[in-house]
Amino acid sequence: MAKPFTRKGSVQIAEIANGLIDPILARRAGINTLLLASWDEIAGEQFAGFSRPEKIRWPRQDGPDETGGGFSPGLLTVACEGARALFLMHQEAELIARVNSFFGFRAIAQIRIVQKAIHVPTRKPAARPLDAGEKRRLAGMVETVEDPKLREALARLGAGVISRRPKRPE
Repeated sequence: MAKPFTRKGSVQIAEIANGLIDPILARRAGINTLLLASWDEIAGEQFAGFSRPEKIRWPRQDGPDETGGGFSPGLLTVACEGARALFLMHQEAELIARVNSFFGFRAIAQIRIVQKAIHVPTRKPAARPLDAGEKRRLAGMVETVEDPKLREALARLGAGVISRRPKRPE
């Protein structure tokens, strides 16, 4: 495993979280956070928002087989929404090839598709720009703050809060 990027002794929180989550995902589902994070690229834009990998079931290995290797490709379970599952089923061979190219070896031999609702996190709507009256009102609220950095931070916070609210009719 590559050493996490550090700056003056600090470690990125994503590296810490991945280090904690990856062993649990590997034990319970046979997948890692890198596969989950890269799923949009692997599945392509046609299926990215409507599917996600659930788990990989690796076959049980008692020892090397007659060919000398001890590894057999696994079964990837993919959750997919409604009617898109049928389309995904028709693209199964391509998806297997994409997943195997992601891993760099023949990791998956089959895909099992399960119909489930997929909850893709939605982006927050962009904040609307403040009009002149709102800017004046906000400037009046923070003008008594003496520290310029604190005043600027409070102004940014206030602009974010005000811009999320619907505009008041005048």
